[in-house]
Amino acid sequence: MNTPALLSIMIFLPIVSAFLIMLVRGEKDDEAIVERNVKNLALLGSVFVFIIGVFLYQSFDPTVAGFQFVEKSEWFRNIGINYHLGVDGISIYFILLSAFLTPICILASWNSVKKRVKEYMIAFLILESFMIGTFSALDSVLFYVFFEGVLIPMFLIIGVWGGPRRVYASYKFFLYTFLGSVLMLAALLALYITVGTTDIPTLIENPVSFEMQKWLFIAFFASFAVKMPMWPVHTWLPDAHVEAPTAGSVILAGVLLKMGGYGFLRFSLPMLPEASLYFSEIVMWMSVIAIIYTSLVALVQEDMKKMIAYSSVAHMGFVTLGIFSFTQQGIDGAVFQMISHGVISAALFLCVGVVYDRLHSREISKYGGIVKNMPAYATVFMIFVLGSVGLPGTSGFVGEFLTLLGAFQYDIIIAACATTGVVLGAAYMLLLYRRVVFGPAENKKAAAMKDLNQLERAIFAPLIVLVFFLGVYPAIVMDQISPPVSRIVSQYEMLQEPLEYNQATLEQNTSEQEFADNQNDNISDEVGHE
Repeated sequence: MNTPALLSIMIFLPIVSAFLIMLVRGEKDDEAIVERNVKNLALLGSVFVFIIGVFLYQSFDPTVAGFQFVEKSEWFRNIGINYHLGVDGISIYFILLSAFLTPICILASWNSVKKRVKEYMIAFLILESFMIGTFSALDSVLFYVFFEGVLIPMFLIIGVWGGPRRVYASYKFFLYTFLGSVLMLAALLALYITVGTTDIPTLIENPVSFEMQKWLFIAFFASFAVKMPMWPVHTWLPDAHVEAPTAGSVILAGVLLKMGGYGFLRFSLPMLPEASLYFSEIVMWMSVIAIIYTSLVALVQEDMKKMIAYSSVAHMGFVTLGIFSFTQQGIDGAVFQMISHGVISAALFLCVGVVYDRLHSREISKYGGIVKNMPAYATVFMIFVLGSVGLPGTSGFVGEFLTLLGAFQYDIIIAACATTGVVLGAAYMLLLYRRVVFGPAENKKAAAMKDLNQLERAIFAPLIVLVFFLGVYPAIVMDQISPPVSRIVSQYEMLQEPLEYNQATLEQNTSEQEFADNQNDNISDEVGHE
């Protein structure tokens, strides 16, 4: 059953919760009660959104490739811009991921955020609204509003509640992502002028000329590549992660990085098919460089957050590798990799947050031997490290395997180079785990840290379940994403057929011409001999 206003409820319920939080008042002596009420309201609002998201998922028909739960009403009547929402098998999982991670972020901040608690919770709830809006928008202008709106609360979360260099990191994050998005706005305006609509399904059905596609692809690529981020526009991410509070890093790695990959699947591939095919080899080699280069950089990091941040860039390299392979396995793997990485990277940053709250340091050298005093933490950390390196049985394996399978179908050399990233990924993650958990216990403060408390165990439990469940039963995701992915792949198969036919015809004509030339040469030789 497609409930018409379900997506709008999910988008605006967090904003309503934020408004209610603004109304919470109390005397100076009641600050603790006010903070408790604010946290409870924020958690309750985000949990309700997740429950609605589960209902959305249960009501979704996986056999339909098109959009469901469609809502459409006039927004700017004179210029034809509409409030148009809908989900398909790809976007529904990103909506669920956003709704799932938000209450986890609120719980993770329960005891660690001490100042401006009310404003902090409001920022996260507004961020949730924009994230869900981004993944459900079916009008390009509406998508742009939500896509850019995400920057504001994230900018504040890093800039107000971040580390010592938070102002620098927040401005760098904002300027990098905003600059790329300006080019996307220009591309959207060009599409509107050419096609006469901002409706995404209509734009997909009416592609523009190849020459125009090339320029539009570059403009979209500038925005989505920065958001992912891809090499060489990835430098804002380590700074943002290092300075962001733990929950900020969780939502940044878990959801915000996925908006770039989602943009490729929603705009670049279906709207600009010929240009995507034209630029695919460049993007594939950029992905390979990102995988190898950032993995090597991660190997020498001394900051735990920086190491995990660089590993995120490498994992996003696998995503673009799968997307631009234009194969069913590759794109399926790319979507699965984004979902899996959203869970695993979020959990890894939470693991760093646990020890940071106790020792107030992210330096790897400050830890060592904590398996003795924190056995439960060591077990949880090990699960997510193994998921990150792609151990079979975890969700990380499925995504990497399928993206590499798609890459091998595209080009064996590119795929072989990318495969080295799997080895490097195992090297730096296992090195991190060995030094933190099994290294020499030289720091007495680290040796005295307490193990996971009940709240932390409750936060990690659903993440652990998801890592193993998706690793053992990936079909629950594949069944949903395959129909829309098949539609994209069939579009590229139709494009490649004429190219293959022309190539075969050219080779046949060349062979026939060579045969005719040889025959003429033989006749000439015989005549000359006579």
